[in-house]
Amino acid sequence: MINTIDSLLTLKNIYLFANWGVIPFWLLLILMPSHNITKFFSHSIIIPLLLTTAYIYITREIILEGNIFESFKLYLGLDELNEMYSNESLRLVFWLHFLALSLFVGAWIARDSERYMVPKILSASCILMTYFTGPLGILTYWFIRIFYAKKINFNE
Repeated sequence: MINTIDSLLTLKNIYLFANWGVIPFWLLLILMPSHNITKFFSHSIIIPLLLTTAYIYITREIILEGNIFESFKLYLGLDELNEMYSNESLRLVFWLHFLALSLFVGAWIARDSERYMVPKILSASCILMTYFTGPLGILTYWFIRIFYAKKINFNE
């Protein structure tokens, strides 16, 4: 049984499952941001916990391989970052990190836009931009939010 699970938990399978697995939750945020199903799945901790489980599993594998200190090279320069990304396990850990955080931000945009009554077409556009470009989607939403919230707030 354990060998079967280990044979299924390859880096490639984890990548495919995580990468394709988050898409339904992004679609919920874009198409039905205030629906109960969206609130249960996309606004909750469920999906980040699943991504974190994969993150922990891969980190465990990195530790067992003896490559745990490889991840600290990212602070030394671009060449070291490039070298670090040549390691599939480390690259996947960072991708899971990105997926979890960007989905969290997309869910925040959906909740916040409902709070300030930002039109769904604008918030959906920003959520979609966040999915594809991360920080550009957040920045665009922030500027739109200023107009609808009628204030500039750096602390929310």
